[in-house]
This record gives sequence, structure tokens and C-alpha cells, in this order.
Amino acid sequence: MPPSNGYQKTNEFRLADLFVGQEASFPAVAPSGECVSSEMQELFLGLTGDNSPCHVDEAFAREKGFKGKLVYGMLTASFYSTLVGVYLPGKYALFQEAHVDFSAPVYIGDTLTVKGKITEIDSVLKRVYIKAEIRNQWGKKVSKASLAVGLTE
Repeated sequence: MPPSNGYQKTNEFRLADLFVGQEASFPAVAPSGECVSSEMQELFLGLTGDNSPCHVDEAFAREKGFKGKLVYGMLTASFYSTLVGVYLPGKYALFQEAHVDFSAPVYIGDTLTVKGKITEIDSVLKRVYIKAEIRNQWGKKVSKASLAVGLTE
């Protein structure tokens, strides 16, 4: 059962608990259960000030060949932080590197799933390497990432 704040309980994996091939996946939704929403988009705009017309002007985005306003790529990529800080490894994670490639647009109302898999463990540096991806409701990959995560245990 999730904690009373509506968020997923944070995993507490330590280095000794982790193994190459270990995976985690989760739906990228707000605690209320919403998929990518207009509210998320507006909050991101308020936090960053990124008012690029592709993200805020429906007509402009359509003129450029998109189905509508694009969700910020960095908004979707922020779910990689959730992967690391909550799911794999969780509490003891220190997010150190992210190399992200965006491969398809995300729109308001899309349902995203985030998945990560440990590909390497460096026990000397107390660091794990994760290959991750985000797919939309049709299974289309919208981004992929290589992540490096230290453990603070």
C-alpha cells in the first residue's frame, strides 16, 4: 500500500542487494493517478520559464506538423529521477549522470511507462549503471537513457 501522501514507497536497496539484470518499471503518473496532464505542463513552465511555442502554443505546434503542444522533453526525462530515487535503487541513490535521447513526441494525455535495468555494478566506486527507457501507451519508445547512480550507504 502506498504511503498516505499518495506516492510510491521508496525502495531501500543497498549495493549488496543489487544485481546486474535487476529491473524496475512503473507508470509515470501523478499521485492522483493522472497521466501526463496540462497541469504538469504548466507547473514545468512555471518552474523553468521555458515558453518555447512548441510547448505553449497549440496552433504553432500544429503548424510545425505535430498533433498538438509538445510535452517538455525534460519533464518526461524527470521520471528517470523517480526511477533512481524511488525504485532502483531508491533511498540510498545519488543520481550522478544521465545521457538522454528523445525519439518521439509526447502529448498531453499520453500514458507513459518508465523501465530501467542495471547493466553494470562498480563495487569499488559504489556505483550502478542503468539503461532506461520511457514508452507511451502504444508501446512506442519516446526516450532512452544511460544513467549512473552512486550509493550513499
